[in-house]
Amino acid sequence: MLKKLFLGAALVCAAQLSLALSPYTHANKLPAADLPTQLAQVEKKLQAEGFTVLGQHTPKAIAGRASIIVSDPALLAAIRASGPGSGIVAAGIRVGISSDGSVSYMNPDYWYRAYLRGKFAGAQDAVKSVQQRLVKALGEGTGFGGDVPQEQLTDYRYMFGMERFDSANSEVGSYATFDDALKAVQGNLAQALGDTRKVYEVLMPAQKMAVFGVAMNSASDGEGWWVNKIGTDFPAALPYELFIVDNKVYALYARYRIALAWPALGMGQFMTIINAPEAIRNTMVRLATASASGK
Repeated sequence: MLKKLFLGAALVCAAQLSLALSPYTHANKLPAADLPTQLAQVEKKLQAEGFTVLGQHTPKAIAGRASIIVSDPALLAAIRASGPGSGIVAAGIRVGISSDGSVSYMNPDYWYRAYLRGKFAGAQDAVKSVQQRLVKALGEGTGFGGDVPQEQLTDYRYMFGMERFDSANSEVGSYATFDDALKAVQGNLAQALGDTRKVYEVLMPAQKMAVFGVAMNSASDGEGWWVNKIGTDFPAALPYELFIVDNKVYALYARYRIALAWPALGMGQFMTIINAPEAIRNTMVRLATASASGK
């Protein structure tokens, strides 16, 4: 009887663990080469499985790390079909590469439960297809980066009092029309305002939605200083997204976005980058401000 109880408890624990998702997946390692060569190899593998390359991100102050951002036609169609909304932030699929040949990619099941939230079910077939083709292109190892119960991802926050996906301070700009918002953001990124760079963009003008991947290169308040403090092993966490829905511009507040990308961090580690959320928000506000001019 006691043996059966122990077995039952073990099965319950296993079931609970099976419902916990990690943000990243290890892929097959690349042969030794320089980082640009490795990036080209990974791009070729992804294109062979039907992904479209949107851009590359080589963080200015994070040595030996880069990411490739791709899109998938079926996933974009699912986002488009879901109607105007913040699901546009999910358009980019991020793959990380390190100079030692390590490759990883964002776990679609994890990120899209968080980003698509109530619309995840409608995109689930596309998400599964993305997962299967990432595995085919790059290989599949263990998940890593932390564990979050899948039922918590739809309304995720790191701890009580911290922001969720739809927190009010994720809004960074507002305009009369979608076209006005788009013109402002594209113009400011073209100027590299605030030492930023556009990594990619996905536009859905009929749905009045757009998303941009933004490299933040400033030595004083860019992404390098805080990523180097909390850990550079997750290159598929970047770049950060700036997105437009109708006439409003958003960037997920960093106490949500960083926590989602680094869920295993302790509070002590978060405290070392206490200024990062507002520094990121200030950069995104500048990019979303129509009157901005100059660098």
